Amino acid sequence: MKNDIYESAANSLGLFSSPCLTKVELRLTCKGISDRDALSKPDPCIVLNMKSHGQWMEVDRTEVIRSCVNPTYSKVFTLDFYFEEVQRLRFELYDINSSHNGLKEADFLGSVECTLGQIISQRKLSKALLRPGGTVGKAIITITAEELTGNDDYVELSFSARKLDDKDFFSKSDPFLEIYRLNDDATLQLVYRTETVMNNLNPVWKTFKVSLNSLCSGDHERKLQCTVWDWDSNGKHDYIGEFEATFKEMRGAIDGRQVQWPCINPKYKVKKKNYKNSGIVILNQCKIIKMHSFLDYIMGGCQIQFTVAIDFTASNGDPRNSCSLHYIHPYQPNEYLKALVAVGEICQDYDSDKMFPAFGFGAQIPPDYKVSHDFAVNFNEENPECAGIQGVVEAYQACLPKLQLYGPTNIAPIIQKVAKTASQEVHTKEAMQYFILLILTDGVITDMADTREAIVQASHLPMSIIIVGVGNADFSDMQMLDGDDGILRSPKGEPVLRDIVQFVPFRNFKHASPAALAKSVLAEVPNQVVDYYNSKGIKPKVSSEYQSSRPFGP
Repeated sequence: MKNDIYESAANSLGLFSSPCLTKVELRLTCKGISDRDALSKPDPCIVLNMKSHGQWMEVDRTEVIRSCVNPTYSKVFTLDFYFEEVQRLRFELYDINSSHNGLKEADFLGSVECTLGQIISQRKLSKALLRPGGTVGKAIITITAEELTGNDDYVELSFSARKLDDKDFFSKSDPFLEIYRLNDDATLQLVYRTETVMNNLNPVWKTFKVSLNSLCSGDHERKLQCTVWDWDSNGKHDYIGEFEATFKEMRGAIDGRQVQWPCINPKYKVKKKNYKNSGIVILNQCKIIKMHSFLDYIMGGCQIQFTVAIDFTASNGDPRNSCSLHYIHPYQPNEYLKALVAVGEICQDYDSDKMFPAFGFGAQIPPDYKVSHDFAVNFNEENPECAGIQGVVEAYQACLPKLQLYGPTNIAPIIQKVAKTASQEVHTKEAMQYFILLILTDGVITDMADTREAIVQASHLPMSIIIVGVGNADFSDMQMLDGDDGILRSPKGEPVLRDIVQFVPFRNFKHASPAALAKSVLAEVPNQVVDYYNSKGIKPKVSSEYQSSRPFGP
């Protein structure tokens, strides 16, 4: 039995990992952003969009750099590169003029479009910004690509400093640290820029994570130039000092020992007689994080537990009427069934017992016709599981005549129900079960505040949520579950720990193959599984027989 899973997993993985998939890191710089108002410099941020089935979807965005016309961004975009697909990218430049970094009040300055293949083949691509209205702007965006080859280990580093020089008259310096890698052609490449710690000569910077590839191209002896600056709101930062390091030296902090470098200002060294240094920079911790792949976890026996939730609110229309989204046509599956089968068929390959809990929400259910937002579609609350996707389809068709479609559209209860099961899994500290909740709904959800809260809580658990919008409603609210400034927050303002929601309107795939829908919806899942376990430091359970005889690549 177990071997069948691996066989079918291997086959359907074609969807997830095309043969020549590599991960690529993109870095951005921009030159000559013109001031929108002459009084202040722009606060630029670049948003990366990728075209998916005719629609631009936001992938990620850079940090905002205040008062800067030539920004070099510290943010790295990590993308999967599929050799056989044209992956269209659009880099949108915004001037963020609000304090909370959202795009709502931001000025759109223009964009650059290209394909990922073009960037990779040129390694470095510079293009002039196209302004809104299609005129060519003065600003130039430069995108540099590096493939992550073989070694995709990450390094976690925690820096602090003490007794830095004071550069400010009325307060203490506001230090931040920049780490540059010295390339073979003697150019410097920004690896990471820390946040600014205000008014503090003994700053402790936040721990950060970079790939070993971007830190030193995998060469432990490569020179790294590290500079400490005193941040200034006008963008003209004061130089405090610098030091040279290698990853080999940094590895000294692996056992919790501190590694220290004197921070030197060469001018002072020449000028001042008994100049020692401009402060000491300390590496408090260096951790090497082995990155495991989705397949490593699946091969190690991690099961994908798949749960379905179906919207039975009155807005779907009376199931006996052929205009209803729930109409059971003798020869033609409705959109709910099409979406369920397309996504379910793939998920069932990763689930050894092939038993799927199926729930409904928004209907009045027998015997007493109270409204329920998490009832078992087979009406067996003790055991809501159906045998295979076929079992879910049959239970769905059988329950429709017995329900009274009602409302409102509340999805928080069903998210909480799955989260409850997933939270029992957390205590095992093993990669045994990962939960996917597929929600099929025809419209705007009524309990948005509760839903956001439920999603934020669920982001700490081994689960992902896929929402497929069925029918022709306005789904713009659903996009917000992907967050306004790229980050979804609970009503109290707590951010999601990781992005676990994928929303897709079924209408975008009406004329596409079921595989296209499944691919779009499930594309994020392998990365979400890997991110969850890697962030918790949970390694795949090794089943030695599969580790050694893996017939297909990682």
